[in-house]
Amino acid sequence: MTDRTMDRARRIALLGAPIDMGASQRGTLMGPAALRTAGLATLLESLDFDVVDYGDLSVAEVTDLADRPPVKANHYREIQRWTRVLSRRGYEIAQTGALPIFLGGDHTLSMGSVNAMARHWQERGRELFVVWLDAHADYNTPETTITANMHGMSAAFLCGEPGLDGLLGDDPRASIGPDRLDLFGARSIDKLEKELMRARRIRVVDMRQIDEFGVAVLIRRVIERVKASNGVLHVSFDVDFLDPCVAPGVGTTVPGGATYREAHLIMELLHDSGVVGSVDIVELNPFLDERGRTARTAVELIGSLFGQQISDRPTPSNAIAPGE
Repeated sequence: MTDRTMDRARRIALLGAPIDMGASQRGTLMGPAALRTAGLATLLESLDFDVVDYGDLSVAEVTDLADRPPVKANHYREIQRWTRVLSRRGYEIAQTGALPIFLGGDHTLSMGSVNAMARHWQERGRELFVVWLDAHADYNTPETTITANMHGMSAAFLCGEPGLDGLLGDDPRASIGPDRLDLFGARSIDKLEKELMRARRIRVVDMRQIDEFGVAVLIRRVIERVKASNGVLHVSFDVDFLDPCVAPGVGTTVPGGATYREAHLIMELLHDSGVVGSVDIVELNPFLDERGRTARTAVELIGSLFGQQISDRPTPSNAIAPGE
């Protein structure tokens, strides 16, 4: 690995996306500010990263497109604006060689962030994989959804499912194959959503499997698939992946989630793998939190993802070579 590669790999870019119309419970627009207040940039800098905070995106000046919104897709036009802006800006930041961390906002953020990263890595001849740390599968479409809330359609969109084909307008859509998505920690999946996932053979690690086999075995399987393809991994971290007793500040709490220690072990193993190239942190709702507890927990977990450890031990570099 060249010195230039090491230099680029030590740079992290923060980008806020204060979106909250994708969910039924409003408040996630305050998520980026809460993560910053909880000390995300300071922690990453303490780990010897050069951190650039690009602030929060705005869609105030974005012109609406003329496509017909799907019947069952709440706030489609607003989310369309966010997706276009996020995809463009995320792609630009990835081109600099920095590792992007997208601060949400609800999980519709990933429609733009994953598209940006998939486009970036496709141009470099490498496949993007996504691990979806979430209580929900988010694999609904306008045809299968019960609620019409678009944060429940984000994983389906990034895998190229039909129904939201006009979301990016004329901008490039860089979908990933369903075989490159791993849903991890799921414990709430709708009936029609489940049928669609079964048809697409989406890999799902539910909480039963985590209880039976443990997170280390299961997350290593994800890592091994990425490495076997010389791929790059995008970590989409929904804080409702955690048990509500650990992270109460979310609008869609589901009992029985990952423990504090399980989540840290996942992040530590992902760091050691050297395959992580970008991250989302989504669905943090400070309005529902307990004195910043969930925000602080999320920041601590990101610390583990980027190399914070209790005792010094040799681990592989987490650098992704930008040109490989």
